[in-house]
Amino acid sequence: MQLALIANPHSGTAPDPDELESLLAQDGAAVFCVSIEQIADKDGGDLVDGALDALRTDGTPDRIVAAGGDGSVGPAALCAAKLGVPLAVIAVGTANDFARAKDLPLDLGEACALARDAAAPTARAELGMAGNRPFVNAAAAGLSVVAAHAAKPHKSRFGPLAYAIGAVRAAVTATPLRCTVTLDGKRRTGGRAWQVVVAVTGAFGGGSEIGGTRVGDGRLDLAIVPAGSRLGLVRRAYGMRAGRLTKQSDVTHERGATIEIDIAGDRDFNVDGETCRCEPAHFTLYDGGFHLVTRS
Repeated sequence: MQLALIANPHSGTAPDPDELESLLAQDGAAVFCVSIEQIADKDGGDLVDGALDALRTDGTPDRIVAAGGDGSVGPAALCAAKLGVPLAVIAVGTANDFARAKDLPLDLGEACALARDAAAPTARAELGMAGNRPFVNAAAAGLSVVAAHAAKPHKSRFGPLAYAIGAVRAAVTATPLRCTVTLDGKRRTGGRAWQVVVAVTGAFGGGSEIGGTRVGDGRLDLAIVPAGSRLGLVRRAYGMRAGRLTKQSDVTHERGATIEIDIAGDRDFNVDGETCRCEPAHFTLYDGGFHLVTRS
């Protein structure tokens, strides 16, 4: 079996790519490695020119293996979809929310064994698109952006706890945003909000999730947390940690195939843990998704 390894050595717990290649080749697989910079731009977003060619150096691989954090999975998944091959994930980021959401192994040895197992099953997974930028968990504006900026300098020291530090900082310093949302061509809501989330798995922020998402329904989930008191953010935080944010009565939760978000002023989003501009903020699902290597 031929494996194309997309490695992001800058991810939270990533080992040296040579170690990954050695682990993946243990059962006789042929492994060649490309860096995430050869696949996606510096923010881990749009595919760069020649990305697919880099993965087809020795012909189309049997499987693509993404070794990195959540921000690396989306571009790798898009490459796998375009090449028509499965994607295996080695979760070596800080939070690894996608691996947790999909019940993938977090142990390095187990993840590599699954990635190189030619008999491992696959399941279709959905892939979101923020414009041309692929994502697998969530794209959010508002508190998540402030929290991501605040968490970044603490990741190397505190790991997933850095997200909690970022969340506290966001709760103290962030201001509500003004937005208008169009769902499947119809304007749905507007006004002031603490946070707007467009979700695939709905996982984000080191173990949090919006809850209420449906696997394989062909629609994105939209959650809008209305503006209110800062004290009330404690309830929001609990809802996200418990995976029940969308169950809160005043949180807007809808589903659609196409979502557009118009935000007054700053248009930064937190997309799978990476902050970026989304102009226009147009969200869809990639037709057909991709095939993910799973445990069962």
